[in-house]
Amino acid sequence: MVRGANNTPRNLPMATKDTYETNFGEDVSNKNTSCPECDGHVRTKTGEVVCKDCGLVIADQQVDHGPEWRSFEDEDSTRKRVGAPLTPARHDLGLSTEIGRRTDARGNQISGRKRQQLGRLRREHRRGRWQSKQEKNLATGLIEVRRLVGQLELGRSIRDQACQLFRTAQDADLLPGRSIESIAAGSVYGTIRCNGLSRTIEEVGAHAQCDLTSLQNAYGVLNTELGLPTPPRGPKAFVSRFASELSVPDTVRRRAEELAKRAERDGLTNGTRPSAVAAACLYKSGQENGQCLTQEVVAETADTTPVTLRNHWRVLNKEY
Repeated sequence: MVRGANNTPRNLPMATKDTYETNFGEDVSNKNTSCPECDGHVRTKTGEVVCKDCGLVIADQQVDHGPEWRSFEDEDSTRKRVGAPLTPARHDLGLSTEIGRRTDARGNQISGRKRQQLGRLRREHRRGRWQSKQEKNLATGLIEVRRLVGQLELGRSIRDQACQLFRTAQDADLLPGRSIESIAAGSVYGTIRCNGLSRTIEEVGAHAQCDLTSLQNAYGVLNTELGLPTPPRGPKAFVSRFASELSVPDTVRRRAEELAKRAERDGLTNGTRPSAVAAACLYKSGQENGQCLTQEVVAETADTTPVTLRNHWRVLNKEY
């Protein structure tokens, strides 16, 4: 909103950049630009575009659209953008305040009296950190999701997706009647399934703070209520990881992938655990290429039993 000489409000577009290339406080007029009200001469002074004849303020308080480079040290230091990026892995998106303990912002030691004061501030900050019970449950669940992702050595994108899935589950009212730990573990496993990673539910359950039955129920609820796009997994998805853990040559891995692909195409994997079939493919491929792979070692790598491994191996020998 701008006003003319007669104090009449006028709706005029505000300039998004300097009309003229001038320094701060420089008074320059431009004959090529005229006033939209009286066709008078326009000048730029201290960030304002003003008509010299009628006094109309055409633009003021111009916005700087450049980067917010800042430096809190000497002028010769490298300037950086301020603030951490937003992350869904924290309940407040990473915008909370963290109170230090023994050093200040420059890394210098602080006195004992100052540490006691910071301790009292930290205690009060911790007490007032949660605005509601729902927010506290969200923070607890996201902490559990981050812990599980770290234990399973998954990437940051998987962590962010799992945290977002937990948020969606809480917004859909899926937490009442279920433990936060089971929903957090189900969110991690659901994200693994949606991305087609070769991790079994038993592997997630081994690090989760809930039993396997609760994890399976939580994942079933997430899959049913939220409609997760979880494609079916075949044994080929597990071959590469098992081959890496067993340190077998590439020829053994490629032959095992071929066997897994053919077994899936011929329907030999229907009603079976894909990881067990992948272990049988690796064991058969190792025998064909002269690799000394024992059934116990391969079965332990695939988290199955030697009996199950032998049963699938016999089927593969009969068909191929």
